[in-house]
This record gives sequence, structure tokens and C-alpha cells, in this order.
Amino acid sequence: MAFCPAARPLGSSCRAPLIDTGEVLLKPATRLAGLSYGLRGALPQLADDLEQRGRSIIRLHLGDPGAHRIPAPPVVLDAIQRCLHDSCSYSPTQGLPAARTAIASYYQDSGLALTPADILLGNGVSELVLLALQALLNPGDEVLVPTPGYPLWPAAIHLAGGTPIPYRCDEQAGWQPDPDHLTSQISPRTVALVANTPHNPTGAIWGAAVLRVLANIARRHRLVLMSDEIYAHIVYDTKHTILATLAPDLPCVTFNGLSKTCCIPGFRSAWMAVSGPRTTTRAYTQAVTQLASLRLCPNVPAQHAITPALHHIHNIETSLTGPAGPLRQRHDAAWEALSGIPGLSCVRPQGAFYLFPRIPYGVDDRSDHDNTVAHELLHDYGVLISPGSDFHHGRNDHIRLCTLADPFQLKEAMTRIASYFAAVT
Repeated sequence: MAFCPAARPLGSSCRAPLIDTGEVLLKPATRLAGLSYGLRGALPQLADDLEQRGRSIIRLHLGDPGAHRIPAPPVVLDAIQRCLHDSCSYSPTQGLPAARTAIASYYQDSGLALTPADILLGNGVSELVLLALQALLNPGDEVLVPTPGYPLWPAAIHLAGGTPIPYRCDEQAGWQPDPDHLTSQISPRTVALVANTPHNPTGAIWGAAVLRVLANIARRHRLVLMSDEIYAHIVYDTKHTILATLAPDLPCVTFNGLSKTCCIPGFRSAWMAVSGPRTTTRAYTQAVTQLASLRLCPNVPAQHAITPALHHIHNIETSLTGPAGPLRQRHDAAWEALSGIPGLSCVRPQGAFYLFPRIPYGVDDRSDHDNTVAHELLHDYGVLISPGSDFHHGRNDHIRLCTLADPFQLKEAMTRIASYFAAVT
């Protein structure tokens, strides 16, 4: 970044060489070069601009239940409100003991032997992923990440000095990971394998058999498992499997929280759980805790939500994804409407609240086709979605839509999307 000297003649170019005045230039770190997060990038900014000009925009780009007026469970909000006066001081670095005890019990109920000392609370899974990777990676270490996949992971690996190595999820196999391709990506520098189920952006559920294959690969190549399970309780007619329960002999870091299941992403209430033989995990757990101490503690009021949320977790899940649940009803309606649009095809998701359809090419086959579609849908039809390339899907022929909007908005959005593709194909 350069500044034009004040004395430069009017109309002259700011590109002329700077005279060294001894000023300190505020420049971004080189490690940020190429870093991007499209979900908060140019398209949402354009949507903001269009709304300010009076345009009606239907936002289907972010997985934010609160923004779509899906209510948080009263038992969770009541706990936060009741404990506000007791939340004005710092908590321990790892989080409140009662909340960590509740999380440990939650995993124990699934057969995973954890203690409160194995749990670290954080301000959302996003913060915890950054901490977990910074505590793990040395410069040049490689981490296997699914593609398509959530863009936080490659960005966080890069910031921690590592290199993200993509492994393919196969659309023809219902977006399940391809173990042969995954294995071919392993090198002597590979230290960790990231799993994500229910999967963002496709909504695929990786079942126990698939997860056992991933665990066996990690076991064979001495890899740390890192499992992003933030959508664990948003599943439809199937079952979520906690990866760590299939690999008690391996170091595994499991991430989860209340943002999606309890519809409170703004409270940033989340945790990471470190499992496996403590002789192999103790030093790492201590390192993460030391690193986390630099932020002092997680959001204290939100920590009080964890115990009641986990105590009522199955009722909360049923209220959202059961036959009368708003997530199921909106998700099913959106998928059925999308499936009726000529030219689009979409694997039916079994979890989360996204659709990841394949889109047809129009008169061109440009490498930025999905970005072009996303821009035109927003600018010309008032629907904000995310291009598949935001999720490191290199084919440029998919988009992601969130199914959280109210039924009227979803119906209108699908009508607009159908009109767009009818016009361009």
C-alpha cells in the first residue's frame, strides 16, 4: 500500500515512485496473500449495496439459523439469561468446569472415554480450528482436507504455516470421500487428516463404514484425525457417527458446538475434544491450552448454555429435524423445488441445511462459470447463493444454497432460480 505525496501536482499519477520520507508503511503480512473467504466476500457486499438501493434480496448463502428467525430452544436462552450476573468475570482458560463436565458426559454416552481435562471451549468452531492447527503444525506440514469442503480449513492450515492437500469427495458416490485418491495424496510431510460429517457444502453423511476406512488410513500412516462435526444433530432419516468412537487408539480432535443445533451462532459457543491415548495427546492438549490462554477465556454467558443444551439435545434435534421440524420441512421443500428445475441435478442431502446442485453450462464454458452464475443470479434476479469454487470445488459447475429461509422466501427464490436457468440455457 502506497500513499501519494501531498505536494504532487494535480492530475499526476499516484503510480510514480515514492520519495523515501522515512514513513513507516502499514503493509499486510505476506502470509495473507491469496487468503479468501468468499462467504463474506464480494457477492455479499454487492447484496448489501443492492439492498441499500431498494432491491429485494433473498439470501441463501450463509448457514445462519438465527438470521432466518428459527428460534433458539427456550431452555438454552433461559440458562444464558439466568446466569448473566454470574458471567461478568473471566472463566478458566479451558472453560467453565460444569460445561466441560457436560461435554465429557455427552461423549461418554457414545462410548468415548473423555474427562473435562480433554475439553477446550471456544468462541465458535472457527476459533478452535485456528488454535488447534497453530498448536499442531510446523512450517511445511501437510494436512488432508476434503474437496469440496468448508473454506475455513485450508485458510487456517495456511495461516498456521502448513499446506492443505485436497482429497476428493465423489459426487457419483453421494459425495463420499474417495479413499484411493485420499491415500494417493499422502506424503512424508502429511501429519493430519480432516473429516467433516455431516458435510458442508454437500450435506452428505459419511457413515460408520466410510469413517472406519478413514481411521484405518490414519492408523496406517500415523496421522492425527481432526473431525468437524458441527452439524452432528442436523440429520434426516439417518444417524451421525462420532469418528473418534471408531478410533480410540488414535489421536483425534473433535469439533462441535451449539451454533447450528441450537440456532445461536451469534453466541459463539463451541468446543474441541481431544481423544486417544493420553501418552500421545497430553503434550498437545497442554500446548493448545497455553495458546488459548492468550485470549484469556471464551465467551462466558454462552458457556452456561452448554449443560442444558446437551441435557435436552435429543429433544432439540427432534424439534428441528423431526417430521414437523422447520429444518426438515424447509430442506425437503427446497430440494423438491430445485429438483424440478430443468438442467439442475442435486444429490439429496442427508444432513445439514445446504443443497449443492450441479449447474448446466450456457453458451460458454468459462473457468469462472459458477461465479458468473452467482453474480447474475444476485444482480439480475435478487438471489444470493455461493459459487462452488468458494468451497474449493475446481469444476466450476456447482453452487451452494442454504435451505433455512422461510417457506415463502424459499418458494420465491426457487421460482427466480428457475427463471434464470430457463433464460440462459
